[in-house]
Amino acid sequence: MKLIIAEKPDQGLTLASVYKMKRKQGYIEVLPNEVFPNGAYVTWAIGHITQLIPPEKYDTNWKKWSLQTLPMIPTQFQYEVSKDKWKQYAVIQQLLSDPQVTEVIHAGDAGREGELIVRNILRLTKCDKPMKRLWISSLTKKAIHEGFLSLLTENDTRNLYYEAYTRACADWVVGMNASRLYSLLLQQKGFSDVFSVGRVQTPTLALIVKREHEIDSFVSDPFWEVKAKFQIDKKKYEGKWEKDGETRIDSKEMAEKIAAFCEGKEAVVADVQAEKKEYLPPFLYNLSSLQADANRRFKFSPKKTLDIVQQLYQKGIVSYPRSDSRHVTQGEAEMFPEILGKLEKLPEYDGLFPLPVSSIMDNTRYVNDKKVTDHYAIIPTEQVPSMASLSPDEQKMYDLIARSLIAAHYGKSITEYTTVKTLVDERATFQSKGKVQVEEGWRKVIPQYEKDKDSSLPILQTGETGKVAKVEVKESKTQPPKRFTEGQLITIMKTAGKHIEDKELEKVLMKTEGLGTEATRAGIITMLKDRKYIDIRKNLVYATAKAKILIQAIGDEILASPEMTAKWEQRLKEISEGQAAPKQFMENTNKMITHLISTTTEASAKWEFAEDMKEGFVPGKQPGQKRQPTSLGTCKKCSGTVIDKGSFYGCSSYQTTKCDFTISKKILGKSITQKQVKILLSEGSTELIQGFKGKEKEFDAKLTWNDTEKKVKFIF
Repeated sequence: MKLIIAEKPDQGLTLASVYKMKRKQGYIEVLPNEVFPNGAYVTWAIGHITQLIPPEKYDTNWKKWSLQTLPMIPTQFQYEVSKDKWKQYAVIQQLLSDPQVTEVIHAGDAGREGELIVRNILRLTKCDKPMKRLWISSLTKKAIHEGFLSLLTENDTRNLYYEAYTRACADWVVGMNASRLYSLLLQQKGFSDVFSVGRVQTPTLALIVKREHEIDSFVSDPFWEVKAKFQIDKKKYEGKWEKDGETRIDSKEMAEKIAAFCEGKEAVVADVQAEKKEYLPPFLYNLSSLQADANRRFKFSPKKTLDIVQQLYQKGIVSYPRSDSRHVTQGEAEMFPEILGKLEKLPEYDGLFPLPVSSIMDNTRYVNDKKVTDHYAIIPTEQVPSMASLSPDEQKMYDLIARSLIAAHYGKSITEYTTVKTLVDERATFQSKGKVQVEEGWRKVIPQYEKDKDSSLPILQTGETGKVAKVEVKESKTQPPKRFTEGQLITIMKTAGKHIEDKELEKVLMKTEGLGTEATRAGIITMLKDRKYIDIRKNLVYATAKAKILIQAIGDEILASPEMTAKWEQRLKEISEGQAAPKQFMENTNKMITHLISTTTEASAKWEFAEDMKEGFVPGKQPGQKRQPTSLGTCKKCSGTVIDKGSFYGCSSYQTTKCDFTISKKILGKSITQKQVKILLSEGSTELIQGFKGKEKEFDAKLTWNDTEKKVKFIF
């Protein structure tokens, strides 16, 4: 009899449901059939059922946080069962010791984490029974059945286990040592909190803090533009004044002179240039591109996207979600006609069939065995559901995946971009841009969701004449770099900070070394939120004072280097391919952490932090201690005490009196510091604060408390 160990309970049930079965406590008995003549048991882990033991279990001296005990480097890493998962572990242990069980089938997720989860159980139970590996990319009945008929050997995926194990051990060494190091040293500087540091999370945070500094240090300069409305015969259009390709004017006086000169003058169409651009259908999805797209379209966080696609995978209707490939194999492409035939019957895709391209079997943009490693792209399976059977969020995600496959069977989208130069009174040049979609192509399947910046232009001929109907001067300010969205963070991690906006350049990124893996990136972003390093507001990422303090302290050390961490990821990948040794990787990690401890301890004597960082820092809750909130002044509503509550300033009497006095930490894009709140509460209004971002332009103002309206208002 064989014992099949899945990664999660619902996965175990799906695997067993292909055959006749009986449910038991913590496992399922599969009755004898053609694949399992003697029957089989199916049991499961509950995700990560084991964990690396804490420092104090290696050495009791490591329990106390002290610089003297660093570095903590175990001679042999050990795993233990998580306390809350002992019951299921005992079930697995009992089944493994059953003399009827002669072989184990490892049926964890077909990826590095799944490999680690099940192999750790076998290692911890000291199981020496032969092992085979189920390796499938979808949970359809057909895929499961065929997977059990073509099991891999234990040796086939052993290197993947070595990589996952090495990754976990390296992360333990870096996380445990560096977190204690920076927490203790920053505590000496008055920042009482746990500063979590990690091999992947910290360079990711460094990229966010770098953008935060770029925004904070940006000096906005005013500029002016002259816009004209033209009447050429009965045709109307608009243009911007330009000279040598530049439309911005440094002084208001010059802009007004240009506008006055052009008012009511004769205009002639000096030049019309038209250029056609062709856009191929997008690649099929991997997890990163799906997370980025779902964030752009629906504002889904990367974790939410992964969770939803995992649900669809468990239902057997999409392929394995943690894939890093955007291609499929010839074997999978052979299933496309069946999948598309079923999608055609869904009312949601009415009008998209018949397909312009009947087959993409020979199109290497999508079908390329050489570009598929562990898993192929995320695609719908032949088990096509009715949309009504899915939740609203599942419908959105399934629709994205289904449309990506349909769009691959459409032709290119062709857009004609037109640039018109208009000459006013033979001296002033104005530029107008417009575009026309010549061929819709795949855009019929995936309409553009970004706002169209270029308006349509009338058909104009060189030499046509008319006049300036209206001219105006518009004042603007240069804008700071934009904040990252959560979706962009995924792309930035994948490209190790080499952020590329142009979607047509995606193929350049296919082999780029990145931060983390497809499976771990969403978790890293969630971790940064949970540890109060970043705030997400309206899908935009803000670095907290805590994040700025840590990254400044780390400075130029390897830990904050995205490029270096990306190279670590490459070395780990080489372990999974059998091209690098785990021992050497761990030796290098140990050397790095030992060097970091000595250099950082020495450098910490010179650490100095800006006042706004100190004021913005909110101490974390210490074990066994109540956090002492900073008093900022007397509440304007109830005479209680106003304190820093983390994400806003509020009255400490809320629990007893329900006083709802609050001041936001961010008002119109501007961070409000503790110092400013103290002044407002003591003197009635703040000093002048520069850089509030209004709907049309930035402005400077003071903040004051209005007793009549009981709220904070601006004084201009």
